[in-house]
Amino acid sequence: MTIRLYNTLHHQLEEFVPEVEGEVRMYNCGPTVYSDPHIGNMRSFLMADLLRRVFDQRGYKTTQVMNITDVGHLTVDDVADAEGEDKLEKMARAQGVDPFQIARRYEEIFFENLDTLGARRAHHYPRATEHVPEMIAMIERLIASEHAYVVEGVGVYFRVHTFSEYGQLSGNTLEELDAGSRIEVDDRKESPHDFALWKIDDKHLMQWESPFGRGFPGWHIECSAMSEKYLGVTFDVHTGGEDNIFPHHECERAQSLCSTDGEFARTWVHARHLLVDGAKMSKSKGSFFTINDLITKGYEGFEIRYTLISPHYRQPTNFRLDGLEGDRKAISRLRGLAGRLAADAAGLAGGDLEDLGASPEWVERLTAAQSQFDACLDDDLNVSGGLGVVHDTAKLLARADLPAEDAAAGLAFLKHVDEILCVIFAEASAQTDALSAEEQELLDARSAARTSKDWARSDELRDALLAHGVVIKDSPLGVTWERKR
Repeated sequence: MTIRLYNTLHHQLEEFVPEVEGEVRMYNCGPTVYSDPHIGNMRSFLMADLLRRVFDQRGYKTTQVMNITDVGHLTVDDVADAEGEDKLEKMARAQGVDPFQIARRYEEIFFENLDTLGARRAHHYPRATEHVPEMIAMIERLIASEHAYVVEGVGVYFRVHTFSEYGQLSGNTLEELDAGSRIEVDDRKESPHDFALWKIDDKHLMQWESPFGRGFPGWHIECSAMSEKYLGVTFDVHTGGEDNIFPHHECERAQSLCSTDGEFARTWVHARHLLVDGAKMSKSKGSFFTINDLITKGYEGFEIRYTLISPHYRQPTNFRLDGLEGDRKAISRLRGLAGRLAADAAGLAGGDLEDLGASPEWVERLTAAQSQFDACLDDDLNVSGGLGVVHDTAKLLARADLPAEDAAAGLAFLKHVDEILCVIFAEASAQTDALSAEEQELLDARSAARTSKDWARSDELRDALLAHGVVIKDSPLGVTWERKR
C-alpha cells in the first residue's frame, strides 16, 4: 500500500517515498526534561509512535531517533533570540538542586510515561549534553562557510539572510518578519532575526569549553547535530508539535542545509495543539493534566492513549474528562470481545486469517475490514477512520455465534489492528485491573449462573462484586468489569 503524509514543508499531502527503498529514518523532537510532560506533549510523541508502528507493520526497516533536551533553553526563545530564563535552570533553582539532577529525574518520568502509554521505544535517545562536541563541529562549519559569525564575549549567531529558503517551512519569511517586527535591534548582531548557535553567559549553570568561549549551545543546534550523527545528512521524516515549526524547526532546517550538502529532512509531520475543555491548558483553572495526573484519577494508560490518538493529528484536539470516560467504555467493549473470542477460539488463535480454517464468509469479511483499516492509517494516519472500521467489525463479531475457527480469525483481526492501536491487548495495571482470588470466584460463579439462566443468583453475585468495588457491565460483546472510581 502507498502511505501518504501531509508534508508541512510543501503544505500538501504527498506519497511517502523513502530515500533508501525499504528503509525509513525518522527523527522526533523529544522532551525538554525540566517537568512532567503534559498530555499535549504526549500527544505529539504518540503521533510519532503511530507513524513508527505503521512503518514497522508495512515491513520497513525503521530507525527512530528522539532527542532528550537536557541542556534547557529559554522560556522566551524566538528567532531574534530574545532574552529569557532557562527552563531547566529555573526549575533547578526552585528546587535547590543541580540542573543535571532535574534532567535525569524528569527523563525517567518521561520514559515511564512512554511505557504507560504503550509507545515503542525509539532506537536512540541522544541527550543534548552528551553531544556538545558535535554541535561545536557544526557551528565551526557554519562559521567557515560564512553562514555564522562570532560576537566576542557574546556567542555565535547564524546569518539568516544567507539562507534563501528561510520561511519555506513555517511561512514566516524575512519580509513578513520585518513588516510585523517589534523587536529592538541588538547592536551586537548583524540582523535582529539572526539566532544564537552558541551563548556566553557567566550566570548560566551549564557550561562547556569551546573555540568561541566557555558557554552553552543554542536550542536549535542540538537537533541538527544529533540527527546528522544518527541518521545522516539526509533522512526521511522529522516530526514534532506545531509549536516547533517556528522558530525551532525553521532555524534547525536553515543551519542543517547550510552546513552540509544533504537535503536534511524530506518530510515534516506536525501534530496540532491539544485543548482542554475548549481552551489552552491552565493550572490555575485546573485544566492542566500530566499523564500521572490522569493515572492518579484512576485511568489506565491504554485508555489515555486511545483518547489522545483517536482524533486526527492535524486537527486541534479538545480533551475532556467525560470524553475519556466514553472512550473507556468503548475500549472495554473491544477488550471484552477479545477475551470472548480467545475463549471461543479454543487454542486456535495465531497466524493469518486464511491459515486458521475460518469460513470463506468470515475470511472475506475480515480481510476486507483489515484492508480498510490499513488504508485509513496509510492515508495520513487517519486513526478515527480506522477505529470506525474496528468498531463496526467488532459489532458483527459480537452478534455472531462463531465456531472456534471463525473466532480465531476474528481474534487475528483484532491483533492486527492492535499492532497500531495498542489498546485492546495492552496489559492493565495491577492496581486497577487485577481481581483478587475471591473476586474471580464471584465472577466465575456469576458467569455460571447466567449460563444456567439463574438470574436471581446472577444479580446476587453482581451485588457481591459491587461491594468489592467491582462494577459489572453486560453487553452484546460479553461481560466486562471495572473498578468503581
